[in-house]
Amino acid sequence: MHLTELSSGEAARIIAIEGGQGLRQQLALRGLAEGRVVTRISGAFGPVVLKIDHDIIVIGRGMAQKIRITRI
Repeated sequence: MHLTELSSGEAARIIAIEGGQGLRQQLALRGLAEGRVVTRISGAFGPVVLKIDHDIIVIGRGMAQKIRITRI
């Protein structure tokens, strides 16, 4: 399942990032890496808003579609 399929308020663990080194680096700089737990705040349309620990992160839908997750 991909991050874009997660509903608002649900938490998930990142299991893989399906992209090249550039994408992986951009996401890592924002705190998104394999093994991290994220909670989707909103993003039914447009950018996806996530909460990681106490930080709020906003990423584009294209990036979010390349992040594989498992619900927790």
